[in-house]
Amino acid sequence: MIYGNIEGVRNVILDTLEEIYDIKVPKDSIFTNDLVNIMCTITERVGREISVVIDRKGRVQNVAIGDSTSVDLPMIDVKENRLSGIRIIHTHPSGNPRLSALDTSALTKLKLDAMVAIGVNGEDYNKSLVNVGFCTIENNILVYEELANMDLESVENFQFLDRVSYIEESIKNNDVYEDNSERAILVGIDSEESLDELEELAKACNVGVVYKVFQNRPKADSSFYVGSGKVDEIQMLKQALKANVIIIDDELTGAQIRNLEENTGAKVIDRTSLILEIFARRARSKEASLQVELAQLKYRSLRLMGLGTVLSRTGGGIGTKGPGEKKLEIDRRHIRNRIYDLSKELQKIRGNRVVQREKRVKSNLPQVSLVGYTNTGKSTLRNKLCDIVPANIANKEKVFEADMLFATLDTTTRALTLPDKRVATLSDTVGFIRKLPHDLVECFKSTLEEVLYSDLLLHVVDVSSDKLFEQIEAVNTVLTELKSFDKNRIMVLNKIDKVSKERLEEVKEKLQGEKVVEISAKEGLNLELLLDEIVKELPSNQVLRSFLIPYSEQGNVAMLHRNARIEEEDFRDEGTYICAYVDEEVYNKLKSYEV
Repeated sequence: MIYGNIEGVRNVILDTLEEIYDIKVPKDSIFTNDLVNIMCTITERVGREISVVIDRKGRVQNVAIGDSTSVDLPMIDVKENRLSGIRIIHTHPSGNPRLSALDTSALTKLKLDAMVAIGVNGEDYNKSLVNVGFCTIENNILVYEELANMDLESVENFQFLDRVSYIEESIKNNDVYEDNSERAILVGIDSEESLDELEELAKACNVGVVYKVFQNRPKADSSFYVGSGKVDEIQMLKQALKANVIIIDDELTGAQIRNLEENTGAKVIDRTSLILEIFARRARSKEASLQVELAQLKYRSLRLMGLGTVLSRTGGGIGTKGPGEKKLEIDRRHIRNRIYDLSKELQKIRGNRVVQREKRVKSNLPQVSLVGYTNTGKSTLRNKLCDIVPANIANKEKVFEADMLFATLDTTTRALTLPDKRVATLSDTVGFIRKLPHDLVECFKSTLEEVLYSDLLLHVVDVSSDKLFEQIEAVNTVLTELKSFDKNRIMVLNKIDKVSKERLEEVKEKLQGEKVVEISAKEGLNLELLLDEIVKELPSNQVLRSFLIPYSEQGNVAMLHRNARIEEEDFRDEGTYICAYVDEEVYNKLKSYEV
Protein backbone atom coordinates (compact mmCIF):
# COMPACT_ATOMS: atom_id res chain seq x y z
CA MET A 1 0.00 0.00 0.00
CA ILE A 2 1.26 3.48 -0.88
CA TYR A 3 0.65 6.08 1.84
CA GLY A 4 0.59 9.86 1.84
CA ASN A 5 -0.72 12.21 -0.84
CA ILE A 6 -1.57 9.93 -3.79
CA GLU A 7 -4.22 12.27 -5.21
CA GLY A 8 -3.69 12.75 -8.95
CA VAL A 9 -0.97 10.09 -9.15
CA ARG A 10 -1.47 7.61 -11.99
CA ASN A 11 -1.96 3.91 -11.20
CA VAL A 12 1.10 2.89 -13.22
CA ILE A 13 3.27 5.03 -10.91
CA LEU A 14 1.63 3.58 -7.81
CA ASP A 15 2.25 0.06 -9.18
CA THR A 16 5.92 0.92 -9.67
CA LEU A 17 6.15 2.19 -6.08
CA GLU A 18 4.53 -1.04 -4.86
CA GLU A 19 7.53 -2.92 -6.30
CA ILE A 20 9.72 -1.25 -3.65
CA TYR A 21 8.18 -3.54 -1.02
CA ASP A 22 9.86 -6.50 -2.81
CA ILE A 23 13.34 -4.99 -2.59
CA LYS A 24 15.50 -6.48 0.17
CA VAL A 25 18.23 -4.13 1.39
CA PRO A 26 21.35 -5.81 2.85
CA LYS A 27 21.52 -5.36 6.63
CA ASP A 28 24.80 -3.46 6.52
CA SER A 29 23.79 -1.10 3.68
CA ILE A 30 21.73 2.08 3.94
CA PHE A 31 20.05 1.52 0.55
CA THR A 32 20.54 -0.17 -2.80
CA ASN A 33 21.04 1.28 -6.25
CA ASP A 34 17.74 -0.25 -7.48
CA LEU A 35 15.80 1.43 -4.67
CA VAL A 36 17.37 4.84 -5.36
CA ASN A 37 16.68 4.61 -9.11
CA ILE A 38 12.96 3.94 -8.57
CA MET A 39 12.65 6.73 -5.98
CA CYS A 40 14.49 9.31 -8.12
CA THR A 41 12.59 8.38 -11.29
CA ILE A 42 9.19 8.73 -9.62
CA THR A 43 10.22 11.94 -7.88
CA GLU A 44 11.24 13.45 -11.20
CA ARG A 45 7.95 12.43 -12.82
CA VAL A 46 5.53 13.60 -10.10
CA GLY A 47 7.59 16.41 -8.54
CA ARG A 48 6.95 15.12 -5.00
CA GLU A 49 8.97 13.57 -2.21
CA ILE A 50 9.12 9.79 -2.02
CA SER A 51 9.77 8.29 1.40
CA VAL A 52 10.77 4.70 2.20
CA VAL A 53 10.94 3.27 5.73
CA ILE A 54 13.32 0.32 6.21
CA ASP A 55 13.83 -1.77 9.36
CA ARG A 56 17.18 -3.06 10.61
CA LYS A 57 16.70 -6.39 8.84
CA GLY A 58 16.53 -4.57 5.51
CA ARG A 59 12.77 -5.00 4.97
CA VAL A 60 10.74 -2.13 3.52
CA GLN A 61 7.98 -1.25 5.99
CA ASN A 62 6.37 1.80 4.42
CA VAL A 63 6.34 3.70 1.10
CA ALA A 64 4.75 7.15 0.93
CA ILE A 65 4.34 10.11 -1.41
CA GLY A 66 4.47 13.65 -0.03
CA ASP A 67 4.26 17.09 -1.60
CA SER A 68 7.11 19.21 -2.95
CA THR A 69 8.51 19.98 0.52
CA SER A 70 7.55 17.25 2.99
CA VAL A 71 6.09 13.82 3.49
CA ASP A 72 4.02 12.36 6.34
CA LEU A 73 5.89 10.04 8.71
CA PRO A 74 4.55 6.63 9.73
CA MET A 75 3.87 5.71 13.36
CA ILE A 76 7.18 4.52 14.82
CA ASP A 77 7.62 2.85 18.20
CA VAL A 78 10.11 4.94 20.19
CA LYS A 79 12.06 2.79 22.65
CA GLU A 80 13.90 3.77 25.78
CA ASN A 81 17.72 3.49 25.90
CA ARG A 82 17.95 2.36 22.28
CA LEU A 83 17.31 3.43 18.71
CA SER A 84 14.05 2.63 16.95
CA GLY A 85 15.65 0.20 14.49
CA ILE A 86 14.19 2.21 11.58
CA ARG A 87 15.86 4.28 8.88
CA ILE A 88 14.05 6.62 6.51
CA ILE A 89 15.23 7.26 2.97
CA HIS A 90 13.51 10.13 1.16
CA THR A 91 14.01 12.35 -1.87
CA HIS A 92 14.18 16.12 -2.21
CA PRO A 93 12.75 17.18 -5.60
CA SER A 94 14.58 20.52 -5.35
CA GLY A 95 17.92 18.77 -5.77
CA ASN A 96 19.14 20.08 -2.40
CA PRO A 97 20.10 17.11 -0.17
CA ARG A 98 20.36 19.14 3.03
CA LEU A 99 18.27 17.71 5.87
CA SER A 100 15.35 19.99 6.69
CA ALA A 101 14.28 21.06 10.17
CA LEU A 102 11.53 18.43 9.94
CA ASP A 103 14.10 15.77 9.03
CA THR A 104 16.43 16.52 11.94
CA SER A 105 13.52 16.89 14.36
CA ALA A 106 12.13 13.50 13.33
CA LEU A 107 15.61 11.94 13.54
CA THR A 108 16.09 12.77 17.23
CA LYS A 109 12.47 12.61 18.41
CA LEU A 110 11.89 9.18 16.83
CA LYS A 111 15.47 7.96 17.55
CA LEU A 112 15.90 6.79 13.97
CA ASP A 113 18.87 4.68 12.92
CA ALA A 114 19.39 7.19 10.13
CA MET A 115 17.62 9.91 8.16
CA VAL A 116 18.72 10.01 4.52
CA ALA A 117 17.88 12.77 2.00
CA ILE A 118 18.62 12.36 -1.72
CA GLY A 119 18.77 15.62 -3.68
CA VAL A 120 17.38 14.43 -7.01
CA ASN A 121 19.53 15.46 -9.97
CA GLY A 122 17.11 15.46 -12.93
CA GLU A 123 19.88 15.23 -15.51
CA ASP A 124 21.61 12.17 -14.08
CA TYR A 125 20.32 10.37 -10.97
CA ASN A 126 23.71 8.76 -10.46
CA LYS A 127 25.15 12.23 -9.77
CA SER A 128 22.58 13.01 -7.08
CA LEU A 129 24.09 14.09 -3.76
CA VAL A 130 23.04 12.55 -0.46
CA ASN A 131 23.02 13.80 3.13
CA VAL A 132 22.86 11.28 5.96
CA GLY A 133 21.85 12.18 9.51
CA PHE A 134 22.65 10.06 12.61
CA CYS A 135 21.81 10.53 16.26
CA THR A 136 24.76 11.31 18.48
CA ILE A 137 25.40 12.31 22.09
CA GLU A 138 26.92 15.54 23.39
CA ASN A 139 27.02 16.22 27.13
CA ASN A 140 24.34 13.55 27.70
CA ILE A 141 22.02 15.29 25.22
CA LEU A 142 20.69 13.46 22.17
CA VAL A 143 21.54 15.58 19.12
CA TYR A 144 22.14 14.86 15.44
CA GLU A 145 25.15 14.72 13.16
CA GLU A 146 24.82 15.31 9.41
CA LEU A 147 27.19 13.88 6.80
CA ALA A 148 26.80 16.21 3.84
CA ASN A 149 27.11 16.01 0.03
CA MET A 150 28.05 12.34 -0.27
CA ASP A 151 27.77 10.52 -3.58
CA LEU A 152 25.51 7.48 -3.97
CA GLU A 153 28.34 4.97 -4.05
CA SER A 154 29.89 6.27 -0.82
CA VAL A 155 26.56 6.03 0.98
CA GLU A 156 25.88 2.52 -0.35
CA ASN A 157 29.29 1.34 0.92
CA PHE A 158 29.05 3.18 4.25
CA GLN A 159 29.60 0.99 7.34
CA PHE A 160 26.04 1.54 8.48
CA LEU A 161 25.64 -1.16 11.15
CA ASP A 162 28.93 -0.26 12.85
CA ARG A 163 27.75 3.35 13.27
CA VAL A 164 24.30 2.27 14.56
CA SER A 165 25.83 -0.19 17.06
CA TYR A 166 28.20 2.50 18.37
CA ILE A 167 25.35 5.01 18.83
CA GLU A 168 23.11 2.47 20.55
CA GLU A 169 25.90 1.46 22.92
CA SER A 170 26.50 5.11 23.79
CA ILE A 171 22.80 5.59 24.56
CA LYS A 172 22.79 2.56 26.87
CA ASN A 173 25.92 3.70 28.73
CA ASN A 174 24.86 7.32 29.25
CA ASP A 175 21.98 8.98 31.01
CA VAL A 176 20.70 10.50 27.77
CA TYR A 177 17.87 13.01 27.55
CA GLU A 178 16.38 14.91 24.65
CA ASP A 179 17.05 18.65 24.58
CA ASN A 180 13.83 20.42 23.61
CA SER A 181 15.22 23.92 24.13
CA GLU A 182 15.35 26.30 21.22
CA ARG A 183 18.62 27.96 20.23
CA ALA A 184 18.29 30.76 17.75
CA ILE A 185 20.44 32.61 15.26
CA LEU A 186 19.11 36.14 14.69
CA VAL A 187 19.40 37.66 11.21
CA GLY A 188 18.75 41.28 10.24
CA ILE A 189 19.57 43.97 7.69
CA ASP A 190 18.03 47.01 9.43
CA SER A 191 20.39 47.90 12.29
CA GLU A 192 22.33 46.34 15.15
CA GLU A 193 19.89 48.03 17.58
CA SER A 194 16.94 46.36 15.92
CA LEU A 195 18.69 42.99 16.32
CA ASP A 196 19.24 43.73 20.02
CA GLU A 197 15.50 44.33 20.38
CA LEU A 198 14.82 41.10 18.49
CA GLU A 199 17.00 39.33 21.07
CA GLU A 200 14.75 40.72 23.84
CA LEU A 201 11.71 39.45 21.97
CA ALA A 202 13.32 36.01 21.66
CA LYS A 203 14.06 35.96 25.40
CA ALA A 204 10.39 36.82 26.04
CA CYS A 205 9.64 33.51 24.27
CA ASN A 206 12.24 31.62 26.35
CA VAL A 207 14.46 31.17 23.29
CA GLY A 208 18.23 31.28 23.79
CA VAL A 209 20.15 33.37 21.27
CA VAL A 210 23.46 31.77 20.23
CA TYR A 211 24.51 34.22 17.49
CA LYS A 212 23.45 37.41 15.70
CA VAL A 213 24.07 37.91 11.98
CA PHE A 214 23.83 41.43 10.52
CA GLN A 215 24.17 42.15 6.80
CA ASN A 216 24.26 45.79 5.72
CA ARG A 217 22.18 45.98 2.55
CA PRO A 218 19.70 48.58 1.22
CA LYS A 219 16.79 46.17 0.78
CA ALA A 220 15.87 42.55 1.43
CA ASP A 221 16.64 39.87 -1.17
CA SER A 222 13.38 38.68 -2.74
CA SER A 223 14.38 35.01 -2.45
CA PHE A 224 16.35 34.69 0.81
CA TYR A 225 16.00 38.08 2.58
CA VAL A 226 19.82 38.12 2.85
CA GLY A 227 22.32 37.25 0.12
CA SER A 228 22.88 33.62 -0.89
CA GLY A 229 26.45 33.73 0.47
CA LYS A 230 25.15 34.85 3.85
CA VAL A 231 22.62 31.97 3.79
CA ASP A 232 25.54 29.50 3.45
CA GLU A 233 27.27 31.22 6.38
CA ILE A 234 24.10 30.93 8.49
CA GLN A 235 23.85 27.24 7.62
CA MET A 236 27.43 26.62 8.80
CA LEU A 237 26.83 28.62 11.99
CA LYS A 238 23.68 26.57 12.59
CA GLN A 239 25.66 23.32 12.48
CA ALA A 240 28.61 24.61 14.50
CA LEU A 241 26.45 26.14 17.27
CA LYS A 242 23.72 23.46 17.20
CA ALA A 243 21.08 26.11 16.54
CA ASN A 244 17.62 24.90 15.53
CA VAL A 245 15.79 28.18 14.83
CA ILE A 246 16.56 31.10 12.52
CA ILE A 247 14.73 34.31 13.50
CA ILE A 248 14.55 37.05 10.88
CA ASP A 249 14.21 40.71 11.94
CA ASP A 250 11.47 41.51 9.40
CA GLU A 251 8.24 40.11 8.00
CA LEU A 252 8.91 37.41 5.37
CA THR A 253 6.91 36.10 2.45
CA GLY A 254 5.95 32.43 2.27
CA ALA A 255 8.51 31.89 -0.49
CA GLN A 256 11.32 33.44 1.58
CA ILE A 257 10.46 31.24 4.56
CA ARG A 258 10.41 28.12 2.37
CA ASN A 259 13.71 28.98 0.64
CA LEU A 260 15.49 29.74 3.91
CA GLU A 261 14.25 26.55 5.56
CA GLU A 262 15.31 24.50 2.56
CA ASN A 263 18.80 26.01 2.48
CA THR A 264 19.56 26.18 6.21
CA GLY A 265 17.83 23.02 7.41
CA ALA A 266 16.33 24.93 10.33
CA LYS A 267 12.94 26.27 11.29
CA VAL A 268 12.59 29.89 10.16
CA ILE A 269 10.54 32.42 12.15
CA ASP A 270 10.10 36.06 11.20
CA ARG A 271 9.69 39.02 13.55
CA THR A 272 5.92 39.09 13.08
CA SER A 273 5.54 35.41 14.02
CA LEU A 274 7.66 35.99 17.11
CA ILE A 275 5.56 38.95 18.29
CA LEU A 276 2.36 37.01 17.60
CA GLU A 277 3.77 34.10 19.62
CA ILE A 278 4.47 36.38 22.61
CA PHE A 279 0.95 37.77 22.37
CA ALA A 280 -0.50 34.25 22.21
CA ARG A 281 1.39 33.23 25.37
CA ARG A 282 0.51 36.38 27.32
CA ALA A 283 -3.15 36.82 26.36
CA ARG A 284 -5.28 36.34 29.46
CA SER A 285 -8.71 37.75 28.70
CA LYS A 286 -11.09 36.29 26.14
CA GLU A 287 -10.88 39.45 24.06
CA ALA A 288 -7.07 39.44 23.90
CA SER A 289 -7.04 35.73 22.99
CA LEU A 290 -9.52 36.29 20.17
CA GLN A 291 -7.57 39.29 18.88
CA VAL A 292 -4.31 37.34 18.84
CA GLU A 293 -5.85 34.35 17.06
CA LEU A 294 -7.42 36.64 14.47
CA ALA A 295 -4.06 38.32 13.80
CA GLN A 296 -2.32 34.92 13.52
CA LEU A 297 -4.87 33.58 11.06
CA LYS A 298 -4.73 36.70 8.90
CA TYR A 299 -0.95 36.46 8.82
CA ARG A 300 -0.86 32.73 8.06
CA SER A 301 -3.63 32.71 5.46
CA LEU A 302 -1.24 34.28 2.95
CA ARG A 303 1.71 32.08 3.89
CA LEU A 304 0.39 28.52 4.14
CA MET A 305 2.81 27.36 1.45
CA GLY A 306 5.79 28.64 3.44
CA LEU A 307 4.91 27.48 6.95
CA GLY A 308 5.72 23.76 6.74
CA THR A 309 8.04 23.65 9.74
CA VAL A 310 6.05 26.09 11.87
CA LEU A 311 2.87 24.05 11.46
CA SER A 312 4.66 20.70 11.68
CA ARG A 313 3.64 18.07 14.18
CA THR A 314 7.33 17.30 14.88
CA GLY A 315 8.52 20.91 14.85
CA GLY A 316 6.97 22.43 17.98
CA GLY A 317 8.37 25.47 19.77
CA ILE A 318 7.84 29.13 18.91
CA GLY A 319 5.39 29.89 16.18
CA THR A 320 3.14 26.96 17.08
CA LYS A 321 1.17 28.44 19.99
CA GLY A 322 -2.51 29.02 19.27
CA PRO A 323 -4.05 28.01 15.96
CA GLY A 324 -0.73 26.52 14.80
CA GLU A 325 -1.38 23.56 17.11
CA LYS A 326 -4.45 22.55 15.13
CA LYS A 327 -4.45 20.13 12.18
CA LEU A 328 -1.93 20.71 9.40
CA GLU A 329 -4.65 20.32 6.79
CA ILE A 330 -6.27 23.63 7.71
CA ASP A 331 -6.79 25.47 4.42
CA ARG A 332 -7.63 28.98 3.38
CA ARG A 333 -11.37 28.29 3.26
CA HIS A 334 -11.42 27.09 6.87
CA ILE A 335 -9.24 30.03 7.89
CA ARG A 336 -11.61 32.48 6.23
CA ASN A 337 -14.56 30.94 8.10
CA ARG A 338 -12.70 31.17 11.40
CA ILE A 339 -11.69 34.79 10.70
CA TYR A 340 -15.36 35.62 10.05
CA ASP A 341 -16.44 33.97 13.34
CA LEU A 342 -13.72 35.74 15.34
CA SER A 343 -14.60 39.11 13.81
CA LYS A 344 -18.25 38.63 14.83
CA GLU A 345 -17.29 37.75 18.41
CA LEU A 346 -14.96 40.74 18.68
CA GLN A 347 -17.72 42.98 17.30
CA LYS A 348 -19.93 41.93 20.24
CA ILE A 349 -17.14 42.65 22.73
CA ARG A 350 -16.56 46.01 21.07
CA GLY A 351 -20.26 46.78 21.60
CA ASN A 352 -19.88 46.05 25.32
CA ARG A 353 -16.84 48.31 25.46
CA VAL A 354 -18.82 51.12 23.78
CA VAL A 355 -21.59 50.78 26.41
CA GLN A 356 -19.04 50.96 29.23
CA ARG A 357 -17.41 54.01 27.64
CA GLU A 358 -20.78 55.77 27.24
CA LYS A 359 -21.50 55.23 30.94
CA ARG A 360 -18.20 56.89 31.82
CA VAL A 361 -18.97 59.80 29.49
CA LYS A 362 -22.41 60.26 31.10
CA SER A 363 -20.75 60.28 34.50
CA ASN A 364 -18.52 63.16 33.31
CA LEU A 365 -15.44 61.17 34.30
CA PRO A 366 -12.24 62.51 32.68
CA GLN A 367 -10.41 59.73 30.82
CA VAL A 368 -6.63 59.28 31.01
CA SER A 369 -4.73 56.62 29.03
CA LEU A 370 -1.20 55.32 29.49
CA VAL A 371 0.58 54.78 26.18
CA GLY A 372 4.19 54.03 25.34
CA TYR A 373 6.73 51.55 24.09
CA THR A 374 6.60 48.06 25.52
CA ASN A 375 8.36 47.57 28.87
CA THR A 376 8.65 51.28 29.76
CA GLY A 377 6.81 50.90 33.09
CA LYS A 378 3.18 51.72 32.22
CA SER A 379 1.65 48.96 34.35
CA THR A 380 3.90 49.78 37.31
CA LEU A 381 2.87 53.44 37.09
CA ARG A 382 -0.80 52.53 36.81
CA ASN A 383 -0.62 50.33 39.92
CA LYS A 384 1.27 52.98 41.93
CA LEU A 385 -1.18 55.78 41.01
CA CYS A 386 -4.19 53.64 41.89
CA ASP A 387 -2.52 52.77 45.20
CA ILE A 388 -1.83 56.32 46.35
CA VAL A 389 -5.06 57.93 45.11
CA PRO A 390 -7.67 55.15 44.74
CA ALA A 391 -11.27 56.03 44.03
CA ASN A 392 -13.97 54.74 46.34
CA ILE A 393 -14.87 51.95 43.92
CA ALA A 394 -14.87 48.22 44.64
CA ASN A 395 -12.63 47.01 41.78
CA LYS A 396 -9.06 47.85 42.77
CA GLU A 397 -7.36 44.82 41.20
CA LYS A 398 -3.78 45.41 40.17
CA VAL A 399 -2.57 44.73 36.63
CA PHE A 400 0.31 42.34 35.95
CA GLU A 401 3.69 44.07 35.87
CA ALA A 402 7.06 42.55 34.96
CA ASP A 403 10.38 43.50 33.39
CA MET A 404 9.56 41.89 30.04
CA LEU A 405 8.28 42.86 26.64
CA PHE A 406 4.48 42.86 26.27
CA ALA A 407 3.70 42.00 29.89
CA THR A 408 0.32 43.73 29.42
CA LEU A 409 -2.02 42.81 26.57
CA ASP A 410 -5.42 43.47 28.11
CA THR A 411 -6.58 47.06 28.42
CA THR A 412 -7.76 47.66 31.97
CA THR A 413 -9.56 50.78 33.18
CA ARG A 414 -9.58 51.77 36.85
CA ALA A 415 -10.72 54.90 38.70
CA LEU A 416 -8.54 57.20 40.76
CA THR A 417 -9.17 60.38 42.77
CA LEU A 418 -7.25 63.43 41.58
CA PRO A 419 -5.88 66.07 44.00
CA ASP A 420 -8.80 68.38 43.12
CA LYS A 421 -11.18 65.61 44.31
CA ARG A 422 -12.33 64.77 40.81
CA VAL A 423 -12.60 61.08 39.93
CA ALA A 424 -10.89 60.13 36.64
CA THR A 425 -10.45 56.84 34.81
CA LEU A 426 -6.94 55.53 34.07
CA SER A 427 -6.52 52.98 31.27
CA ASP A 428 -3.41 50.82 30.80
CA THR A 429 -2.92 49.84 27.15
CA VAL A 430 -0.79 47.31 25.25
CA GLY A 431 2.76 48.51 24.59
CA PHE A 432 3.91 49.52 21.13
CA ILE A 433 7.05 48.40 19.31
CA ARG A 434 8.91 49.12 16.12
CA LYS A 435 7.67 47.09 13.16
CA LEU A 436 4.49 46.23 15.07
CA PRO A 437 2.62 43.86 12.72
CA HIS A 438 -0.12 45.66 10.84
CA ASP A 439 -2.57 42.79 11.40
CA LEU A 440 -1.95 43.08 15.13
CA VAL A 441 -2.66 46.83 15.14
CA GLU A 442 -5.86 46.17 13.19
CA CYS A 443 -7.01 43.39 15.53
CA PHE A 444 -6.19 45.38 18.68
CA LYS A 445 -7.86 48.56 17.46
CA SER A 446 -10.96 47.88 19.56
CA THR A 447 -8.68 47.69 22.61
CA LEU A 448 -6.67 50.74 21.60
CA GLU A 449 -9.84 52.75 21.07
CA GLU A 450 -9.50 53.77 24.72
CA VAL A 451 -6.75 56.04 23.42
CA LEU A 452 -9.12 57.58 20.86
CA TYR A 453 -11.64 58.65 23.49
CA SER A 454 -9.18 59.84 26.13
CA ASP A 455 -9.01 63.42 27.36
CA LEU A 456 -5.31 63.06 28.16
CA LEU A 457 -2.51 60.68 27.13
CA LEU A 458 0.40 59.90 29.45
CA HIS A 459 3.21 58.89 27.07
CA VAL A 460 5.46 56.82 29.36
CA VAL A 461 9.11 56.77 28.24
CA ASP A 462 11.99 54.66 29.56
CA VAL A 463 14.55 57.44 29.95
CA SER A 464 17.30 54.88 30.68
CA SER A 465 16.95 53.26 27.24
CA ASP A 466 19.66 53.87 24.65
CA LYS A 467 16.94 53.75 21.98
CA LEU A 468 14.74 56.31 23.71
CA PHE A 469 14.05 58.55 20.72
CA GLU A 470 13.50 55.65 18.29
CA GLN A 471 10.93 54.29 20.75
CA ILE A 472 9.17 57.66 20.99
CA GLU A 473 9.04 57.79 17.19
CA ALA A 474 7.58 54.25 17.02
CA VAL A 475 4.82 55.20 19.51
CA ASN A 476 4.06 58.40 17.60
CA THR A 477 3.74 56.36 14.40
CA VAL A 478 1.09 54.09 15.96
CA LEU A 479 -0.71 57.08 17.52
CA THR A 480 -0.82 58.69 14.08
CA GLU A 481 -2.27 55.49 12.63
CA LEU A 482 -4.92 55.59 15.39
CA LYS A 483 -5.61 59.29 14.59
CA SER A 484 -4.65 60.22 18.17
CA PHE A 485 -1.32 61.99 17.65
CA ASP A 486 -2.84 65.45 18.26
CA LYS A 487 -4.35 64.46 21.62
CA ASN A 488 -3.42 66.44 24.72
CA ARG A 489 -0.52 64.55 26.28
CA ILE A 490 2.21 64.60 28.92
CA MET A 491 5.62 63.05 28.24
CA VAL A 492 6.37 61.00 31.39
CA LEU A 493 10.10 60.31 31.71
CA ASN A 494 10.14 57.12 33.80
CA LYS A 495 13.05 55.30 35.51
CA ILE A 496 14.94 58.51 36.43
CA ASP A 497 16.55 56.52 39.26
CA LYS A 498 18.56 54.68 36.59
CA VAL A 499 20.12 57.71 34.83
CA SER A 500 22.42 60.61 35.66
CA LYS A 501 21.25 64.21 35.94
CA GLU A 502 23.31 65.06 32.84
CA ARG A 503 21.54 62.40 30.78
CA LEU A 504 18.16 63.61 32.06
CA GLU A 505 18.91 67.23 31.11
CA GLU A 506 20.10 66.10 27.68
CA VAL A 507 16.83 64.22 27.04
CA LYS A 508 14.69 67.14 28.28
CA GLU A 509 16.55 69.52 26.00
CA LYS A 510 15.76 67.36 22.98
CA LEU A 511 12.09 67.20 24.04
CA GLN A 512 11.64 70.95 24.17
CA GLY A 513 8.06 71.91 23.35
CA GLU A 514 6.66 68.81 25.09
CA LYS A 515 5.03 68.83 28.54
CA VAL A 516 7.56 66.76 30.51
CA VAL A 517 7.37 65.20 33.99
CA GLU A 518 10.26 63.18 35.44
CA ILE A 519 9.30 60.23 37.65
CA SER A 520 10.30 56.80 38.89
CA ALA A 521 7.19 54.63 39.12
CA LYS A 522 9.06 51.81 40.84
CA GLU A 523 10.56 54.09 43.53
CA GLY A 524 7.47 56.33 43.75
CA LEU A 525 9.39 59.52 42.87
CA ASN A 526 7.49 62.67 41.77
CA LEU A 527 4.13 60.90 41.45
CA GLU A 528 2.36 63.76 43.29
CA LEU A 529 3.92 66.18 40.79
CA LEU A 530 2.57 64.06 37.95
CA LEU A 531 -0.92 64.07 39.50
CA ASP A 532 -0.80 67.88 39.77
CA GLU A 533 0.12 68.10 36.07
CA ILE A 534 -2.75 65.74 35.19
CA VAL A 535 -5.15 68.05 37.05
CA LYS A 536 -3.84 71.06 35.08
CA GLU A 537 -4.16 69.32 31.71
CA LEU A 538 -7.57 67.69 32.19
CA PRO A 539 -10.53 69.83 31.16
CA SER A 540 -12.53 70.81 34.24
CA ASN A 541 -16.29 71.36 34.43
CA GLN A 542 -16.13 72.36 38.09
CA VAL A 543 -17.24 75.78 39.35
CA LEU A 544 -16.64 77.58 42.64
CA ARG A 545 -19.82 77.69 44.77
CA SER A 546 -20.66 78.41 48.43
CA PHE A 547 -23.17 76.43 50.51
CA LEU A 548 -24.65 76.71 53.99
CA ILE A 549 -25.78 73.24 55.05
CA PRO A 550 -27.91 72.75 58.19
CA TYR A 551 -26.44 70.56 60.90
CA SER A 552 -29.36 68.18 60.38
CA GLU A 553 -28.08 67.51 56.80
CA GLN A 554 -24.46 66.64 57.54
CA GLY A 555 -24.55 63.76 55.03
CA ASN A 556 -24.31 66.44 52.33
CA VAL A 557 -21.16 67.80 53.97
CA ALA A 558 -19.62 64.33 53.77
CA MET A 559 -20.63 64.11 50.10
CA LEU A 560 -18.88 67.43 49.39
CA HIS A 561 -15.72 66.18 51.06
CA ARG A 562 -15.82 63.06 48.84
CA ASN A 563 -16.68 64.70 45.53
CA ALA A 564 -15.49 68.32 45.64
CA ARG A 565 -12.37 70.36 46.21
CA ILE A 566 -12.93 72.26 49.47
CA GLU A 567 -11.53 75.80 49.53
CA GLU A 568 -13.03 77.01 52.82
CA GLU A 569 -15.05 75.45 55.65
CA ASP A 570 -16.60 77.21 58.66
CA PHE A 571 -19.00 76.13 61.41
CA ARG A 572 -21.66 78.83 61.87
CA ASP A 573 -24.84 79.11 63.95
CA GLU A 574 -27.11 78.12 61.05
CA GLY A 575 -24.97 75.20 59.88
CA THR A 576 -21.72 74.30 58.08
CA TYR A 577 -20.47 76.86 55.56
CA ILE A 578 -18.47 75.37 52.67
CA CYS A 579 -16.88 77.06 49.66
CA ALA A 580 -15.85 74.40 47.12
CA TYR A 581 -15.29 73.56 43.47
CA VAL A 582 -18.15 71.26 42.42
CA ASP A 583 -19.28 69.63 39.18
CA GLU A 584 -22.77 69.97 37.71
CA GLU A 585 -24.11 66.81 39.35
CA VAL A 586 -23.06 67.81 42.88
CA TYR A 587 -24.25 71.39 42.35
CA ASN A 588 -27.74 70.24 41.28
CA LYS A 589 -28.05 68.18 44.46
CA LEU A 590 -27.02 71.08 46.74
CA LYS A 591 -28.16 74.25 44.96
CA SER A 592 -31.01 74.70 47.48
CA TYR A 593 -28.29 75.33 50.11
CA GLU A 594 -26.32 77.78 47.95
CA VAL A 595 -25.43 81.06 49.65
